[in-house]
Amino acid sequence: MRLTAAQALVRFLAAQYVERDGVEHRFFGGCFGIFGHGNVAGIGEALYESPELLTYYQARSEQGMVHAATAYARMQNRLATFACTTSIGPGATNMVTGAAVATVNRLPVLLLPGDVFASRRPDPVLQQLELPWAGDASVNECFRPVSRYFDRIWRAEQVVPAALQAMRVLVNQAETGAVTLAFPQDVQTEAFDVPDPFLGKRVWHIPRPLPDDAALGRAAELIRAAARPLIVAGGGVIYSEATAALRALCEAAGIPVAETQAGKGSLPFDHPSSLGAIGATGTFAANRIAAEADLVIGIGTRWSDFTTASKTAFRNENVQFVNVNIADFDAAKHAGLALVGDARATLERLGELLGEHRVDDDYRARCAQLNRDWDAEVARLYALEHDPPAQSAVIGAVNDAARPQDVVVCAAGSMPGDLHKLWRTRDPKGYHVEYGFSCMGYEIAGGLGVKLAAPEREVYVLVGDGSYLMLSSELVTAVQEQQKLTIVLVDNRGFKSIGGLSRSLGMDGFGTLYRYRRNGSLGVDSDGSTDYLPVDLAANAESLGARVFRAPTIAALREALEAAQAESGPVVIATEVDRYVGVPDYDSWWDVAVAEVSDVATVRAARERYEAERANERSHV
Repeated sequence: MRLTAAQALVRFLAAQYVERDGVEHRFFGGCFGIFGHGNVAGIGEALYESPELLTYYQARSEQGMVHAATAYARMQNRLATFACTTSIGPGATNMVTGAAVATVNRLPVLLLPGDVFASRRPDPVLQQLELPWAGDASVNECFRPVSRYFDRIWRAEQVVPAALQAMRVLVNQAETGAVTLAFPQDVQTEAFDVPDPFLGKRVWHIPRPLPDDAALGRAAELIRAAARPLIVAGGGVIYSEATAALRALCEAAGIPVAETQAGKGSLPFDHPSSLGAIGATGTFAANRIAAEADLVIGIGTRWSDFTTASKTAFRNENVQFVNVNIADFDAAKHAGLALVGDARATLERLGELLGEHRVDDDYRARCAQLNRDWDAEVARLYALEHDPPAQSAVIGAVNDAARPQDVVVCAAGSMPGDLHKLWRTRDPKGYHVEYGFSCMGYEIAGGLGVKLAAPEREVYVLVGDGSYLMLSSELVTAVQEQQKLTIVLVDNRGFKSIGGLSRSLGMDGFGTLYRYRRNGSLGVDSDGSTDYLPVDLAANAESLGARVFRAPTIAALREALEAAQAESGPVVIATEVDRYVGVPDYDSWWDVAVAEVSDVATVRAARERYEAERANERSHV
């Protein structure tokens, strides 16, 4: 069949399926796009010609549409995603941040940016970057370091191998991330004779590989020998649908479980083996057990800085690590015993090998007591009475309004850390916080992706004023698509998270408040000024088409959350919180370097504290 390169690619994408555990479904949920001269006559025409192949979604921001695709992929446990297309130039480079989010979080997304003319006839074309030392480069080179696979389709027939390689990476659970196929605008429109098999239905099997038998046996020996073992559950537990296997193992053996941001929900919050969040945003339950653990079993975690609290969380001098991960890159971290394989299959096999093994009853009872003690602390923070409200009370109100199967979405600022500690997760897919890249602006776009993946669930987006101002445009897309999101817009008049960090570093919140410039300065926390900017974010959201409620108190917030349930489209509930009322750190420390020399006394004092804390860091080798 003779087709343009773009037509061939669209038909190919529409015919891609994945299968795991006998369940088969389409891999691409559709195509987000913003058309420009670099793709309107190519991919745009292909989507226009055959709209039944891939549903087209009109985005407002190129970055936002990649966030939506990434969130969709995460909600689908990496077994489905979207394609995203843009023109060459700023449309393409606007997707780079989204590509980084996907790759850092090990989530599949296909990016199809337009590119300069392969023929070079109209060279330089509009929006073309000219490099005196490289005639074959374009702005799309920016995608190379943030893509798991990159190719440029210089000739129409190259679509065939490029598309197959793209799918190889997208469906590979160990290698997945952003895949970029740069598509010159003239090549998109050029025709070639497409091999029939290329257009046929293709099913990609997702296996569940097991680690080497010898490694599994060694891991079982280490677990039996450990007096205080601890499981750290990462996103791989949820992506591999291993939560039931994890629960069976910890109930049989009594091993407690702490959770990373991506792994939160691996156990219900009230399970007696659940210690909750670990690391710099962790609970006292998880961090106290982590400090004593003699064996740490990481399952599906990439051991990020926050999770490991900058190498201070695990303080037992004899601590050892066992790492279960589908990617050998992550399995080898902390010099651990690497179990390279699928999380669910590996946990099931470990359970068989451990047989009747149990941890000491006192250790098990202590962990269960810590679970109860932590839940009491959550209840205290949910019930804080303050004017304006405390952020923890806002989280409590939303948690109370949400059903077990509903989803909370967040990404950046102080809210993710508070959610990691405080959100009472009752469903493995009920917690969706992007904290691999912690990208400001992810929240609303991510909420849209979650809703597209799980329309039966209510989606609660918690977003701060700073993140909202960075990227609120996909609220319009949610309005257009009539997708119900309940967006709780938390206004703290600036950057609350970095404000608190700045104060801890002796810098008095410098540069973090939304205030007028006075006497050459934007002000600091201690000057007592309340000369804030007169920005009305609720009015802005209303102008974008959302149903808006203003909630100055927790009681008003609860009423608005109840009223929002009757709405069929996007709802924004605007509430203000006190930026100086935060959730404590619990037995954790995070390495943020402080200026070694300074004329500011408070900075010098912060440096002294930093050096004392840094002395406790260690390498796991």
